Amino acid sequence: MNVGIVGATGYAGVELIRLLLAHPGIAIKRLTSRAEAGRRIDDLFPSLRGYLSLAFEDPAESRFDDCDLVFFATPHAVSMHSMTDLLARGKRVIDLSADFRLRDVDIWQEWYGTTHAAPELIADAVYGLPEVNREQISGAQLVACPGCYPTAVQLGFLPLLEANAIEPDRLIASCASGTSGAGRAAKVNLLLAEASTSMKAYAVSGHRHLPEMKQGLTAIAGSEVDLTFVPHLAPMTRGIHATLFAKMTKSEVDVATLYSSRYRDEAFVLMTTGQYDPETRHVGGTNRCEMSVTRPGGGDTVVITAAIDNLVKGAAGQAIQVMNIMLGEPETLGLTSPAVVP
Repeated sequence: MNVGIVGATGYAGVELIRLLLAHPGIAIKRLTSRAEAGRRIDDLFPSLRGYLSLAFEDPAESRFDDCDLVFFATPHAVSMHSMTDLLARGKRVIDLSADFRLRDVDIWQEWYGTTHAAPELIADAVYGLPEVNREQISGAQLVACPGCYPTAVQLGFLPLLEANAIEPDRLIASCASGTSGAGRAAKVNLLLAEASTSMKAYAVSGHRHLPEMKQGLTAIAGSEVDLTFVPHLAPMTRGIHATLFAKMTKSEVDVATLYSSRYRDEAFVLMTTGQYDPETRHVGGTNRCEMSVTRPGGGDTVVITAAIDNLVKGAAGQAIQVMNIMLGEPETLGLTSPAVVP
């Protein structure tokens, strides 16, 4: 199958290329970038020399006529301008950006500070969290992949909300992300001297991923949830570590059994079962979410910890997992490499 990638110059875009090159039956036909049009991908990313030598095209001139599926690895408020045309021409699209994640266009416009260019398409977009929406993804033409923080947080709370075993209005998520989560643009706060030996909270009063998480968790719970979300910037390049807190409403529930049962057949969710604690280094470069759950002291507070690679399960790898579902292929196809250590 032939695919194209819009926005292949960012971290998620080049990670998507890396993973697709190892995927049997997939041919990358087109890459677009306004800023790098005419430049070869292996010139921008020497790590790809000998693997891919396509030159970037100007997205205004590329129609993806020879592509069956198009990935968008762009910042927000980009994909929405191209989506109507691509869908009308029968292309299947997987969007890694936030443009079609939120069901309420007014909420999207409030958080992203611009007018949505294709609000009529929002209702048809399938939210691409495979562990929840696998059936809808399989027949979708447009899939909106979850954000990195929302992936870890939703997978973490999912079994307890499905079992109605926690108070939905008292959820807390304290999460840390590596610097690659902020993108490839030059920013002072991401310089080595600024970020390498420091850790800080940011966007405490409100983060753009919060409405996405509340939307997904509410759908899982079947009732309105309230979530306090505090993100942190950690001194690492890749990874998200989420520590989640909730109050139990069903003290008789064995949380370890609940989680192992819910995720037993999920190829990319690994319960550590108390053998060790989830760490970002265990999942670096993989599409895996590593998770543990416990009730400290046997009390009514439950603590879930989850680790993912923000560029893989939080972006490019999840997009390929979604593609596999859309194509009727095994979800693990092209995504079976173990983590890179150290």
